[in-house]
Amino acid sequence: MTDTTASADAVPAEPTEEDVFEQKAVRLAKRERLIAERTDAAGGAYPVSVGVTDTIPALRERFADLEAGAQTGVTAAVAGRIVFSRNTGKLCFASLQSGDGQRIQAMVSLAAVGEESLQAWKELVDLGDHVFVRGEVISSRRGELSIMVSDWAIAAKALLPLPNMYTELNEESRVRSRFLDLIVRDQARQTVRARAKVNASLRRTFEAHDFVEVETPMLQTQPGGASARPFVTQSNAFDTELYMRIAPELFLKRAVVGGIDRVFEINRNFRNEGADSTHSPEFAMLEAYQAYSDYNGIADLTQELIQNAAIAVTGSTTVTWADGTMYDLGGDWDRISMYGSLSAAAGREVTPQTSVEELAALGAANGVDAPPHATHGKWVEELWEHFVKGGLTRPTFVMDFPVDTSPLVRDHRSIAGVVEKWDLYVRGFELATGYSELVDPVIQRERFEEQAKLAARGDDEAMRIDQDFLRALEHGMPPSGGMGMGIDRLMMAITGLGIRETILFPLVK
Repeated sequence: MTDTTASADAVPAEPTEEDVFEQKAVRLAKRERLIAERTDAAGGAYPVSVGVTDTIPALRERFADLEAGAQTGVTAAVAGRIVFSRNTGKLCFASLQSGDGQRIQAMVSLAAVGEESLQAWKELVDLGDHVFVRGEVISSRRGELSIMVSDWAIAAKALLPLPNMYTELNEESRVRSRFLDLIVRDQARQTVRARAKVNASLRRTFEAHDFVEVETPMLQTQPGGASARPFVTQSNAFDTELYMRIAPELFLKRAVVGGIDRVFEINRNFRNEGADSTHSPEFAMLEAYQAYSDYNGIADLTQELIQNAAIAVTGSTTVTWADGTMYDLGGDWDRISMYGSLSAAAGREVTPQTSVEELAALGAANGVDAPPHATHGKWVEELWEHFVKGGLTRPTFVMDFPVDTSPLVRDHRSIAGVVEKWDLYVRGFELATGYSELVDPVIQRERFEEQAKLAARGDDEAMRIDQDFLRALEHGMPPSGGMGMGIDRLMMAITGLGIRETILFPLVK
């Protein structure tokens, strides 16, 4: 059995397990033949190198205006993966695909390569193989940019067939076999490159504002910087229990104490919690801290970071999502009060002084629940999500949070019971959060102690007292603004994709 031919008109069926088993056996035999017939170090099924001098994208750019039937007299040598193949007696056609999805046609003719080479092509080359070809660059009679092959070689023999190139893989197949997704689907390749552009843009914006990029520990002796359940591991070298990082915050603040006044990090966080369309146990996180700023200044910076990233990917602050929806990330974004917007939506005033009992009654009347032992702040946030969150359409900073849910944030300068914190909502989900940072070590210790009480009451996401961080604060941290933003979620906001599509290799069961 062979799969070297594919009709341009017919849509091939997805291979069954039996087909795959049979094709692999055939391909293994071809591999053995290639190895047996190897005549030099460059031959065989997996040569160490081939004589590539050109790339498919560069040739397509150089000869973009070549007329149908034209010859160039230019010899090129390229390699690519065969994604289409058709044999017609004395002439074989193949589409070679580069890593970015661009293609060039290889034409292997009896007149150009001879009978022995043409027969070897027909017998040894399969869909999915990486093949090297050298020859003149021409345009076919149909106007397709091609190489009239003078010599060729297998660059890497594929032992398994490609999936159907004419139908999309389902989402489960895409995330489990991303390497295949990247071969067959333009969107997958574009997403990888878009993410690289986003990260490069973030770094350019930070550089323009004199920020310094650092790296902080992923393995920590105690977790901190967020309310989240950590992953636990064991260090044999230190004979101690360690925690995968849930946030870099407390180490980045140590850097600010040490005099790195503008600091940021893009790296991985790990939270041992649920996974859904906006959450992944392992995710990429950006955090940044700026001395002598506050949550207003850091909101301005966050808006600039996101808008610049959108421009880097799409050329505009108006992005087009995967489903065709256009979404405007431009202009100055709305800033609304959490308590004020909740009061307006609920039809009754809710303040930092509203009792837990009153909030629970409001929740019960509207089908809103909260975890056992929920505090005032937890109830306010649950009610806000019920009444307000779903109505946000434009990018919106939700300002001024309850103090008891924000233990690392400075008290509001003029509103009692509130801290200077915002959450940024885009496309219906929380994209980023920002603070006027709490730098008073005495109050920070009190907040940690309150968190310890919550932990004793059964809250497994409550923060622990971090004595080393408190010691750093006692050496003096300047007034600062800070922010955290998920890179995966930023990609979601720009592309309209789900979180598993924005992560190259997401965790799956």
